[in-house]
Amino acid sequence: MSAPTRLGAGRYVAADERPAVTTTIVHELTTADGASVRGVLATVPGARTVVVLMHPRQDVTHHPLVPPLLQAGAAVWTQHTRSVNNDLTLVHEQALLDVAAGLAFLRDRGFESVVTLGHSGGGTLFAFYAEQAGLAGADRIATTPGGRPTKLGEALLPPVDAAVFLAPHPGQGRLLLGCIDPSVADEADPLAAVPDLDPFDPRNGFAEPPTSSSYPSEFLERFRAAQRDRVARIDARAHAALARAAEARAVHKRTGAPADRRRALAPEIITVFRTDADPRCVDLSLDPSDRPYGSLFGSRPDLINYGQVGFCRLTTPEAWLSTWSGLSSNADFVRCAPGVQAPTLFVELTGDQAAFPEDSQRMVAALGASDLTHVSVRGTHFGGAIGPDEPTGNELAARQIVDWLAQRHELAPSQG
Repeated sequence: MSAPTRLGAGRYVAADERPAVTTTIVHELTTADGASVRGVLATVPGARTVVVLMHPRQDVTHHPLVPPLLQAGAAVWTQHTRSVNNDLTLVHEQALLDVAAGLAFLRDRGFESVVTLGHSGGGTLFAFYAEQAGLAGADRIATTPGGRPTKLGEALLPPVDAAVFLAPHPGQGRLLLGCIDPSVADEADPLAAVPDLDPFDPRNGFAEPPTSSSYPSEFLERFRAAQRDRVARIDARAHAALARAAEARAVHKRTGAPADRRRALAPEIITVFRTDADPRCVDLSLDPSDRPYGSLFGSRPDLINYGQVGFCRLTTPEAWLSTWSGLSSNADFVRCAPGVQAPTLFVELTGDQAAFPEDSQRMVAALGASDLTHVSVRGTHFGGAIGPDEPTGNELAARQIVDWLAQRHELAPSQG
């Protein structure tokens, strides 16, 4: 009997070597609201164009596209947000100030062209940034979905010269709306389930992996409606928690009592069980593509859905509403896309398990750029190869991106 596959195996793809002439320097930056963020500038001799890689939650310092971009003669800036590798308190409106700090730094360094490259959730982050940067200060979002002032109106949000989107998904909230398990019967019990909504119950169309499931349209209609209902219930919990915190602050302001201050400071953390349940990941007939069976987290969503790994296991009420609620978050790619006016390249990966073909079509159609290029390459969401002995998705995407950049921006002589 063969050993079981480790859940999540194969998720990450190794990067190539950077050119020997690469100079790499770490920089600490301060945002407009006083937060500290860190970025890494990797450059090669003669680079006048810099490509900016960021993700709202993940460290992209060693992203696989960094070496080929450097080899092509571009500099690369990889930056953290203030919530890197710990998204418990991730507020997307604050992350825009993190982006702005990095772009201002690069402008001050004298780069002639600044190009954003948003992979996965980085795509929506940069689309949201472009939308807000293109507005007058008074027209920018003034408060987060949880009611916190954003400070975007008075912040400097430098423009960019071009935007590249690589396998962007529709936004953290929209992504979760598609994969949250609506059969959760009790938010305090990770196993409680409503049988009629359980996507992993054979009676509802689920098949034993790796056989593709086959869900009836009636089940899918109820399932999708119930997903929205569950998100709306969590929205209500988040708003109620924020209202309690505001009331406690008001009481402390009147009394000044330490006990009231403690009540105002006490956090309410929302636990979200079972968030790897998108039917498209196990029923390959739904919005068909080159994707393999399984989700972003591995080949057994029916098991992963019940484990620790997954989107938004723990979140503050503010972060839930700003980032993870598909009903409340402003960080929605399609909503933001009309504000993306700079020349744009959209690279779709045909085996993507986070952005499905219909998602990509909606995102491309919403983009506001008049100079818009949409290409598709074979690969999975994180840039893996679809079949044996095939180039990786990262390799194919890098060729498209480098060719597109070379037609529009000055690149240093090849460093490869």
